[in-house]
This record gives sequence, C-alpha cells and structure tokens, in this order.
Amino acid sequence: MNTTTTNTITPGAAAELLKGGQCQFIDVRTQVEYAAAHVPGSVNIPLDQLNAGTGVSESGQRSVLILCQSGKRACKAAELLASQTERESLIIQGGLNRWLTDGLPVERDAKVMSLERQVRIAAGALVLLGALLGFSVNEGWFGLVAFVGAGLVFAGITDTCGMGLLLARMPWNRRSEARQGEACCAR
Repeated sequence: MNTTTTNTITPGAAAELLKGGQCQFIDVRTQVEYAAAHVPGSVNIPLDQLNAGTGVSESGQRSVLILCQSGKRACKAAELLASQTERESLIIQGGLNRWLTDGLPVERDAKVMSLERQVRIAAGALVLLGALLGFSVNEGWFGLVAFVGAGLVFAGITDTCGMGLLLARMPWNRRSEARQGEACCAR
C-alpha cells in the first residue's frame, strides 16, 4: 500500500519551498528543453528516464516538486513516482510557462534552440515545400500541406505533438553526459 499523495502548487509557493530547502525539485522535460531554460536548483530527470527512479532521492526532504513545460508530463511523472517514493509529489501549476509568466527566475542558454521553435520551423518548412511542389510539380504534394495542418490541429487538441516527440530524438537534441557536466559546472 502506497501513501504517496499528489497535489498541485503555484509557482510562487514552489519557489518559497525551494528557497527553504524543504523539497527536491525535478524537471521532467527533455535535456535540450532543460538546457534552454530551467529553474535554478532543479534537477533534470527526463520523463522517459524517470522509470528507474534515477535522481529521486529519499532524503529528509518531505516533498518532490515536479515541473515540465505546461503540466502534462509532470502529471505522468507524479504517477510514476507514486510507485517509487513515499514522499508527497507537488506538480507545479502551468509548468515552466506559468513560472515564466509569474516572473520567477530561470537560467537560460541562448545557444540552445527550444523544441517548440524547432517544431515551428519544421512545420513551416514542410508547408512551404508542399505548397511549392503542389504548384510547380504535382497537385498531390498539397497532401503534405494538409497532413501538416491536420497534425497541428491534433497537437493543439490533444496537447501531444508527434513532430516534437520525433525532433526530441534527433542527435542534435541529445546532450552527451560530458556536455551536461560542463553545463552544470559552468553555473
């Protein structure tokens, strides 16, 4: 029987808990998303690596704060942690998007292109390519434009982006352990 509880917390209240050292703060976004912008004092454990419980300690801290971009991955992470720890999981409402809106501090790396920006570039390039080929080569290429449009509508409705998941797996979005160590030591 597991006694873990999951609740939500506002970014401001989470920042206060973090200052007091009363919790462990994990960010479940991808390594590249974390490198682009993250909350100082947070630890990056991407959601797909959380199954092993890597980095989630059973220290004297009573709570685990969980952050993602908007909140969806944090909810999944809380479900996974429920089977791995007896500590309370607190999901930060609105994720990093709300953290930024509330004007709370983040560390940024201007050299890293966000996954959201990569999706916009890829989607725009595919639509442009489909339209150009549809007008100049064969009308069948307009199907590419329709496919990308349908994918964007699906992503908006479900808050799940297939293109984003695919781009996250690309080599340029995989940070090596050595590069991660350098980023941590450079702070």
